[in-house]
Amino acid sequence: MSEDPREKIIICRCNDVTQKDIEDLIDQGITDIEEIKRLTRIGMGPCQGRTCLPLVVGIIARKTGKKIEEIQLPATRVPIRPVSMGVLTGGDDDEE
Repeated sequence: MSEDPREKIIICRCNDVTQKDIEDLIDQGITDIEEIKRLTRIGMGPCQGRTCLPLVVGIIARKTGKKIEEIQLPATRVPIRPVSMGVLTGGDDDEE
């Protein structure tokens, strides 16, 4: 049995998504990066997609023949309500 070399190429280190995972989805007709994000959780780890999203865009462009500029990045979502810095840093929250 030979292992697919694409299984060893990690695209999203935060969520352990491989090149094969991404290419398999594209081969199934899933070329929307938002849908790929929902299925694989790319861009949802600690790096927030700084590493994996450009790689996924490149794979989509290569496999579909689209230009990189044509591929829309997933929407950035801010918190529903403001969060104080104290909550984010684990310190005391001195909200009034």
